[in-house]
Amino acid sequence: MSTDPVGRRRLVLGSAGAAAAAALGVPVIGGRAIAAAPSSAADVHIELEAVPDQVAVRPGPPTRVWRYRGKLLRGDASVLDASAGGYLGPIIRVRRGQRVRIDLVNRLPESTIIHWHGLHVPDDMDGHPRFAIAPGERYVYDFTVVNRAGSYWFHPHPHGRTGKQVYFGLAGLFLVSDDEEAALGLPGGAHDLPLVIQDRTFDADNQLVYLSESAAAAAENTPRERGMMGGGMMGGMMGGRGGMRMGGMGRMMAGMMGVLGDDILVNGRPSASTEVTARPHRLRLLNACNTRTLKLAWSDGSPLTVIATDGGLLAAPLQREHVMLAPAERIDLWVDFAHWRAGTELSLRSLAFEGGLDMGGMMGGMMGGSALPDGAAFPVMRLRVGSGAAANRAALPARLSDLPPPDTRLAINAGDPKVFKLTMGMMTWGVNGRDFDMMRASELETVKLGTSEVWEFRNDESGMMGMVMPHSMHVHGLQFRVIERTVGGRFKRDHDTVRTGFVDEGWKDTVLVMPGERVRILLRFEDYPGLFLYHCHMLEHEDSGLMRNYLVKA
Repeated sequence: MSTDPVGRRRLVLGSAGAAAAAALGVPVIGGRAIAAAPSSAADVHIELEAVPDQVAVRPGPPTRVWRYRGKLLRGDASVLDASAGGYLGPIIRVRRGQRVRIDLVNRLPESTIIHWHGLHVPDDMDGHPRFAIAPGERYVYDFTVVNRAGSYWFHPHPHGRTGKQVYFGLAGLFLVSDDEEAALGLPGGAHDLPLVIQDRTFDADNQLVYLSESAAAAAENTPRERGMMGGGMMGGMMGGRGGMRMGGMGRMMAGMMGVLGDDILVNGRPSASTEVTARPHRLRLLNACNTRTLKLAWSDGSPLTVIATDGGLLAAPLQREHVMLAPAERIDLWVDFAHWRAGTELSLRSLAFEGGLDMGGMMGGMMGGSALPDGAAFPVMRLRVGSGAAANRAALPARLSDLPPPDTRLAINAGDPKVFKLTMGMMTWGVNGRDFDMMRASELETVKLGTSEVWEFRNDESGMMGMVMPHSMHVHGLQFRVIERTVGGRFKRDHDTVRTGFVDEGWKDTVLVMPGERVRILLRFEDYPGLFLYHCHMLEHEDSGLMRNYLVKA
């Protein structure tokens, strides 16, 4: 089922029309003009340039990266926060109900586009790869923020190159506030800490290495891509420290399984540490790794208090001994550091678990892969409790939000869920045996505007050599509710090492589907017809075919 690749907000013009549009101040993309709001009609207007750059990440030579450079053209100064430094994009802070205009300017040597991860926006504002712009072009986003308060983010989404562009540094947080959240008096300012967790591998010269190229080499390329393209897994792999080149089997395995880094970075910094005051804090955690799943816990065994997930606040706080966080998932924690003595050094860690991509070391041996396998234990960051407690510490609210439980009776197929099998065939990922098709959605993937459906992701299909791997399934354009998980057979033992860490109680846009699992979700298709994506957010899986469209018909 094809759709119009131009989109509702675009006007197709010939060269003369484009020139006229440019003369009138209408933003132009190649020969296409964008019918966007002028800056004066938007509450917030930002220009984001995607640029090659170099930053000091580790001692020694600077690291070449790709990054977003932001300029605030309209709005309060607090909207754009680049104070964290490093290579990550600026933090964008907006309020629900604001109209936002963002101009993406592509200064990269290849095409790109931005996806606003978790936001409910029209299809031509969502960052579908059919809208990717070439080097030197501009794309204008114009939408109203309708999401509830929460920790959302943005990153590139060109077909076949998302993994590479995110790995080289293109990502940033998009934080939404609203009246409901403000009334709770949650920690803010310096006590509201965004923590973006990533894993990366560096060579001996401090350069990032990803599949067949470094950021430095990529910057010298023409827009025609080397390495792994959509549907193919034959990109080269630069494995381990010092840039050891892998052979053909290693290249195939890297493209199929995903890229794991040797070093853990938080907010673009390795060996991260910070000092915190002895009072409540809000920690906003984003797993921005390409492939690695995290099992987060405090080093002293203290419980984690979760107050929000991908789509904002939970109904009430809940506690977990550990929390599973797949690529692209977010959680917000409430932490009162007054519970520890001044001078205490806490470590946020990722604990060991079974069922990760390493597959018991078998594939790591074939790939020569990361020194830090998926599912291994490692420290994420250190937090040192400073002296002096706040005189009047805010209490954790017993109720956070009006969040009724999911009601599957609303679904038009409540008794007959749509089944989406996560499959592999001929060394290519797919859904129900189909890989990505830029402009089409199947009959199964066609839904009706204003309805709700139950979908089931099944991850119990055997691939090459009987392998079944975890997948981080993301649905664009909406938030959904997780309603059921089942697992059985040979996978149950591995699943027992992670099952108590799932936080499925809130609104979600991404869900971890472990080997052998079947996960059911309840979705509602509101407001916007059009062509949207769903895919695995383990980015090499996505780039290699585990991505499909769904079509919302009015």
